[in-house]
Amino acid sequence: MAGKQINPMLKMALELGPIILFFAGYLKLRDQSFTIGGTAYDGFIVVTAAFVPLIALTTFILWRLTGHLSKMQVATVILVTVFGGLSVWLNDDRFFKMKPTMIYLLFGGLLGFGLLRGQSYLKYVMEEVLPLQDEGWMKLTQRLTAFFLSLAILNEVIWRTQSTDTWVYFKTFGLTAAVFLFFMTQAGVLSKYALEDSGEDV
Repeated sequence: MAGKQINPMLKMALELGPIILFFAGYLKLRDQSFTIGGTAYDGFIVVTAAFVPLIALTTFILWRLTGHLSKMQVATVILVTVFGGLSVWLNDDRFFKMKPTMIYLLFGGLLGFGLLRGQSYLKYVMEEVLPLQDEGWMKLTQRLTAFFLSLAILNEVIWRTQSTDTWVYFKTFGLTAAVFLFFMTQAGVLSKYALEDSGEDV
């Protein structure tokens, strides 16, 4: 069921605000170390500890305002809490860096499982806002599955081979830009397989 409409700028602030604050906080604290309870934590871990409750709070506010959260939003906040919490608890930034990998593997795996069954799970989530012919849904789902799995691999390569600075920039800007560009490049599929109001094929 669709949620209540709220101001688009407020919605964007709630969705992107935590990511922007994480990035700003990391830039400010990345070279600092904090001793808490006799244990030294670097700036990345401290910022991660702040990011986890922040994204949970903004997601809760979004749910209260709209009465609805997408499955992607729910899965994201759960994985942020689990992997961010592990990073803070074990004082090991690798868990949080693995979080995007897990998110994209989850989404890509679910879409891929649907494709193996001859179904587009993407259609079930987006058909109300994006009416397409069945063939269009299958093509878009195939491409999005490959895209998500590619991002999972790319994230693993970046965090395992590059500096934390590089990974933070990649996570904040690279992944966001990649998702935006992907959907921009699918304009041909969306146009070719769009359903007319009359229900006739394009």
